[in-house]
Amino acid sequence: MDRFIDTFFNPQQILATWPAILTGAVVTLEIAALVVVTGITAGIGLAVLRWIGGRWIKWPLLVFVDIARAVPPLVLVLLVYFGLPSVGIDIPGFAVIWLVLSAVLTAFVEEIVWAGLISVKKGQREAARSTGLTEIQALLHVVLPQALRLAIPPLTNRTISITKNTALGTVIGVPEIINQATTAVSFSGNATPLMMGAVAYLVLFIPIIGFGRWVEGRFAWRRH
Repeated sequence: MDRFIDTFFNPQQILATWPAILTGAVVTLEIAALVVVTGITAGIGLAVLRWIGGRWIKWPLLVFVDIARAVPPLVLVLLVYFGLPSVGIDIPGFAVIWLVLSAVLTAFVEEIVWAGLISVKKGQREAARSTGLTEIQALLHVVLPQALRLAIPPLTNRTISITKNTALGTVIGVPEIINQATTAVSFSGNATPLMMGAVAYLVLFIPIIGFGRWVEGRFAWRRH
């Protein structure tokens, strides 16, 4: 037991490493917040654009969505970070993680919201139009709110899944939690920093998961 504690919960390592883990937690939280805001906003915007646009918008949009959903985020991160400098575009690691994860979340949100839009009964839109609303007004005031309510459970699940990918920042040197933890492990030869990183992820993401469950319950359709 003493050996286990010394390897994974060494008090000296905890005291020496917690400032770095705290710094990494702040960076992770900043990236996650930016990704959530950007990804959800852009995803809803693209779904609305797909609804009101013609095929000239639909097909380029579907190409982007399918590529962003199909290619692993790690590959996209490496392509953007190491590939773009060869054509004269140099983007900092923090921005690369933000842009790539936002693009991936945007693609998933667009498909989830689109599924919600086409799930709303046609009669709802027709009833809205019969009151004198334009097509866009019927979409924004009647169809889209119902679609978002239907989409909340998959949206929360996908958002949590994507934001945990902030750990990919470690492959390009972004000082998030895992990067700080692995750096400390390489200097100390002790696994305690990794356990601290795991605890930091729990502290950051359990409230987010709890908030997601609250949102799902708050806006769920009632059975009775």
